[in-house]
Amino acid sequence: MKIVLTPHFIRAAKKLIKKTPSLQKKIEKTIELMENDVFNPSLITHKLSGDLDDLWACSCGYDYRIVFSFEKDPGSKSNMLLLVDIGTHDEIY
Repeated sequence: MKIVLTPHFIRAAKKLIKKTPSLQKKIEKTIELMENDVFNPSLITHKLSGDLDDLWACSCGYDYRIVFSFEKDPGSKSNMLLLVDIGTHDEIY
């Protein structure tokens, strides 16, 4: 599945990596897993509720989450994942 990074996601990821450089490999591996199978059991993918009702989240290590949505690519009409945010559980929710 095609992955698209929002500017907010890119900024948040850079900030996290600057603070904790060891996270870069974990983020890359998580995105690779998402691209192959977003419902891979190791990702613990789940639908969000409340204010984040239209979004999903998956685990990126012990306390980090990637928030994303399922979207249609306007050009090809195929499904894609739009990565919206990344951070600790408390930062995201």
